[in-house]
Formats: sequence, C-alpha cells, structure tokens
Amino acid sequence: MRDLLMLDLSFLDMIFIKWKKSYLSDSDKRKSRRTAEIITEDGKRENMKKHLKLCVISSIFFALLVYLIWGNTALTVSNIKISSSRIPIAFSGFRIAQVSDLHNAEFGKGNRKLLELLSESKPDIIAITGDLVDAGHTDIGVALDFAKEAVKIAPVYYVTGNHEASLSQYDELKIELKTIGVIVLEDEAVQLKYDTEEITLIGLSDPDFTIKGDIFGEVPAMVSTKLNNLADDENSYTILLSHRPELFESYVHCNIDLVLSGHAHGGQFRLPFIGGLIAPNQGLFPQYDAGLYTSGSTNMIVSRGLGNSIIPIRFNNRPEVVVIELLNMDC
Repeated sequence: MRDLLMLDLSFLDMIFIKWKKSYLSDSDKRKSRRTAEIITEDGKRENMKKHLKLCVISSIFFALLVYLIWGNTALTVSNIKISSSRIPIAFSGFRIAQVSDLHNAEFGKGNRKLLELLSESKPDIIAITGDLVDAGHTDIGVALDFAKEAVKIAPVYYVTGNHEASLSQYDELKIELKTIGVIVLEDEAVQLKYDTEEITLIGLSDPDFTIKGDIFGEVPAMVSTKLNNLADDENSYTILLSHRPELFESYVHCNIDLVLSGHAHGGQFRLPFIGGLIAPNQGLFPQYDAGLYTSGSTNMIVSRGLGNSIIPIRFNNRPEVVVIELLNMDC
C-alpha cells in the first residue's frame, strides 16, 4: 500500500513538473510575443517618422523647384516715374519700355508673352540695352524674330552689350536688325522730337568693342570722352542707353540726365534686406544691381534683365521689363 501511494505521489510530481514547465514555457512565449509586439510598434513609429521626414523634405524640395522655375520664367513689369523740370512739357507722360539682357531667352513661343507685355505697356519707344544675344549659345534667329515683332509695337532703339562684343556674327546681326527697322546706336546721338520740343537720346557701344578686359582702368576715361562729344547741348534733356551700370560715376561727371542700363542681372541671387549677390564687373554684393540710383541731377535705372548666361538660374529675381514714364515737374 505504501509503495502504491509513493508511486501515485511520484506520478503526481511528474505531472506537476510537466505542467509547470508547460506553463512557464507558455508564459515565456507570451512575454516574447509582447516584447515582439512592442518592438514591432516601435519599428512602425520609427518608420512613420522616417516617412514623415522624407515627405517634408520632398515637399520642401518640390516647392523650391517650382519657385525656381516660376522665378525664372514669370515676367514682371517695374514701373518707374522720372520727374524733372528739364523734361519738355511735350514729353511729360512719355513712356519708355526697357528690355535688357535677353540672352536668347524665350518667354512663350516666339517670345509671345514678352511681346504681349510690351504691347500692354503702351510705350512710345522700346529701348534694348545690350546682350540681346548670348555669345555662349548664340541663335540670332531668336533675337531677330523678337525684333521683327517689337518694331510693330513702337520704335526700337538698340545698344550693344559685352556679349555682342564677343559675337562673331555681330555684323550680320546688326545688318539684319537695321533691315527690320531697329535703330542701332553705336556711340551716336539722335533727337527725339514731339511737337516743337525734343530730347537727346545717346547710345554707347559696349566698351569691350574697344578695350577688352580693361586691365589698366582706361574705360571710364574713354566713356567720359565719348559722352562729352555726344552730349554737347546742355539745354537738352539727355537719355543715355549704356549696358554698363558700373560706369555710373562717368555718367554723373558728364551730366547725363537719365541712364538706362543692365548687365548686372539683378545680382543673380537676390537676398532679403541685402540685394544682389554677384554681378559682372562688380563682383560680390554689387553697388548697382537693380532699380533707381541718383547722384546730383543724374538718375540711372538698372534693369534686372530677362535671361541668364554663365549662371543659368536666378533666385528671388524675376525677369523684368522696366517701364519708365517721364514727367515734367511743372505740369
């Protein structure tokens, strides 16, 4: 009987041990499952964070890309009024549309958008202040197609920029422009007449046609000499078309009333509260990059231009047409 009882107890112990092992094993499995679930949830959270960061970065990059494309193709008009008692009364309200630094760019097929904008501005004349073409990727056909339509809007006056000075086809371009009806001014002065009154319009060829690189700083004196010979009527209100804004002191010295210039491309990258970052012949943080500058009786308007050249993009610097309205202060 005792042996039977001991056998039963041993049997019960075996069952209990097996149950305990089984229970502990199940408990471990449950713990493992809970641990795995926690790890899985943490992994999901990390993945969600990564996806969210990627979405934010992608959205910022996409928005920046759209802004860059828009900022390089969306034309704008800058309206500037110039008042002076020297402006003849007959020319009060006279409007000049300034086109600068096109560099073979096209805004719409055949520059349709640019031409529409010019037409809507209702200019009395259109002034092209250099770099109509780009020496690096020249297609004079684009320039000529634009000029053919521009002369239908208003008389077109044109001066060269540094890119024309580097262009092997410049003579061909000049002949074709004249044939179309564009008035090409190469160190020349013409009189614009309205009723019985007139103003003087001077056009300077780019200095690179004469002195390439200007290592010895001869250009300012050369430009002053030209202007003194061309602006010989002190009583006439004088407008100068000249590609180079960095020669402002020479223009002031020669008592030019109004200068229309370009070349600086608005400083290419315009920084808030600072202005342009870099410009040809002026370097970093150029002094004359965009807008109106005044010294004494001389006003100079620097167009931000339309196209790009060596640096292929602009930032915060939309391509512009400048529309200038002359006003007699006594009217």
